[in-house]
Amino acid sequence: MEMLAKKIEEKPVEKILDKDAQLTPRRIVGELDKYIIGQKNAKRSVAIALRNRWRRQQLSPELREEVAPKNIIMIGPTGVGKTEIARRLARLTNSPFIKVEASKYTEVGYVGRDVESMVRDLTEISKNIVREERATEVSETAKANAEERLLDLLLPPPVSSKKTADEKIEMDEIGHKHYQETREKFRKYLREGKLNERSVELEVEQRILPMIEVVSNTGIEDLDINIKDMLGSIMPQKKKIRKVKVSEALTILTQEEAQKLIDMDKVIKEAINRVEQSGIIFIDEIDKVAGRESGHGPDVSREGVQRDLLPIVEGSTVSTKYGAVRTDHILFIAAGAFHVSKPSDLIPELQGRFPIRVELDSLGKEEFIRILTEPQNALIKQYVELLKTEGVDISFAEDAIAEIAALAALVNDRMENIGARRLHTIMERLLDDISFNAPDQQESKFAIDAKYVKERLQDVIKDEDLSRYIL
Repeated sequence: MEMLAKKIEEKPVEKILDKDAQLTPRRIVGELDKYIIGQKNAKRSVAIALRNRWRRQQLSPELREEVAPKNIIMIGPTGVGKTEIARRLARLTNSPFIKVEASKYTEVGYVGRDVESMVRDLTEISKNIVREERATEVSETAKANAEERLLDLLLPPPVSSKKTADEKIEMDEIGHKHYQETREKFRKYLREGKLNERSVELEVEQRILPMIEVVSNTGIEDLDINIKDMLGSIMPQKKKIRKVKVSEALTILTQEEAQKLIDMDKVIKEAINRVEQSGIIFIDEIDKVAGRESGHGPDVSREGVQRDLLPIVEGSTVSTKYGAVRTDHILFIAAGAFHVSKPSDLIPELQGRFPIRVELDSLGKEEFIRILTEPQNALIKQYVELLKTEGVDISFAEDAIAEIAALAALVNDRMENIGARRLHTIMERLLDDISFNAPDQQESKFAIDAKYVKERLQDVIKDEDLSRYIL
């Protein structure tokens, strides 16, 4: 252990903490392969974009500011993995991530959400991530402090008849020793869970704020004022006595102690820095605002949304309740099916801010077979484990998996192509009887083969009108 400690001391702290340095493009693709089948080109593109962020951090401060993020447009039908790729990418580096839909935003002057709200929401997410990390760091200290407070509630110090000159109660030596011995016994019982069913009276803060109705055409996020914080110092704090079980009291007190140990100013500073340096915003359905203005109807604000998006993507400063946030180095990943419109239908300025275009492949039978079995969160594994909780053991033969994949591909070809999401509807239909009867099932083992799959689903597949509503 001493040798290991010496080795760690010899290494620069930055190298120990810099986990992103180990995430090479090849490794990033390998991690994405654990959850997403196929889409090699899209994985390579996002892996390079993520690695470029780390490369930018290694540059001199002057040059670092000049390097713009390599934003990406993913083109492909629904259900092929666009959102999952972006979400898994963010989890790899624990980056602040938010998924928004372009169609939910309107240009300035129309009722609806303004595009700057996506940056405010991302900042809120980042603050929560950092606060959780800090809470984990101080969890041991917070739990120890909470334990002491709880023992004070369970075993208040006894009143002694001995008093000092200034009338303060003082415990004699024998009483103090006896009290400490009893307290240690209570501590042991508390840690062993023997006191969990006891109840204690806990005093908690209760802050009552008046109801305030805000009328704004762009929503309350535009006000940039934390009304609760503003009124919190004006409104009096009320104490409320709650009677709770010891186990719940320990949780409440631990949370209170953790909040005391966390420096929220540092949390907010770190949160803003993470948003600016490693935030990822995934803009879905960008093709819905790609059409040019038609001059009438709901399409009138499409190009306006693009023009409002442009300064955010180009790099601007957005005011949030935690302070100003620069968007210059946030990574934007846009996605859309582009069935009706094309990426070239976006305004030229916005196109220029998404230099990487990658087309995702449609999924067929072979991909569905792999999706059902290979990923760590494979659909077959999920259903097997879910039913095990009821004591029901199900197994899928290879021909059954192939049949499920073939039926999913067939329905996608015959009706709207919703990609891998079709597998969820088919699996639910296939296991409907087993899932419903599982708690009362006498038989605990089921072997599902191709014959069973055909019997359960063939009638629905044949009847196109019926399958439109069920599958």
